[in-house]
Amino acid sequence: MRFFRSLDPVHAMTFDLDDTLYDNHPVIRRLERDLRSWLIEAFPRLQQFTEDHWRALKREALQSNERCRNDVTFARETQLGYAFTRIGIIGDAQQQAIQDTMHQVTLLRNRVQIPEETHSTLKAIVAKLPLVAITNGNVDLERIGLQGYFAHTLKAGPDGDAKPSTDMFLRATKLLDTPASSILHVGDHLVSDVLGAKAAGFQAAWFNDTSKGIESQVKTKVMPDVEINRIEQLLHFI
Repeated sequence: MRFFRSLDPVHAMTFDLDDTLYDNHPVIRRLERDLRSWLIEAFPRLQQFTEDHWRALKREALQSNERCRNDVTFARETQLGYAFTRIGIIGDAQQQAIQDTMHQVTLLRNRVQIPEETHSTLKAIVAKLPLVAITNGNVDLERIGLQGYFAHTLKAGPDGDAKPSTDMFLRATKLLDTPASSILHVGDHLVSDVLGAKAAGFQAAWFNDTSKGIESQVKTKVMPDVEINRIEQLLHFI
């Protein structure tokens, strides 16, 4: 743990989810692999689509609609719509195809392994402080077993623009009825989490479980207040 500023007393915490409370990278890799297999089985004409094709459709979706840049679920639905249109599935049939595919996405997206350290740490913190989850993703906290720790869950899209926008941070201050300066936000991303939190007046804990220090991070826009390497180090602040 490294301190870059002295912290004020912490009266509440907000948490990023993906790659902070659990390792999300293998989840997404498995999702994309298994979803492609399911799509090809359900819609054989999609076999012609390579990974490059899917990436191009994602770029097209992100460029076509600002909502796609702030809502990962809507972005995937839009990407799928483009793919189905290209193989001649349109209208009501397309809407049903998107709905069926998104059901598979939900199942695959929430196959998350939560470390025991995450559970034990959150259990100890929530006994002392209120917690809010703030995510740019679309994981379902109830499905992955984390719902009970958080008073509220804010998701980019339905609850405001994606981090580092201050939308969800400012909403969290109202939900917590706590001054921003008394809230510690915890997250792994130096832009989405640290920059966003500091812009909203929060204190920021950067979760870094890699061997690379902040000095080597090209994404650093503003320094966090503290760097932690294990989630259980947050117990220091309660």
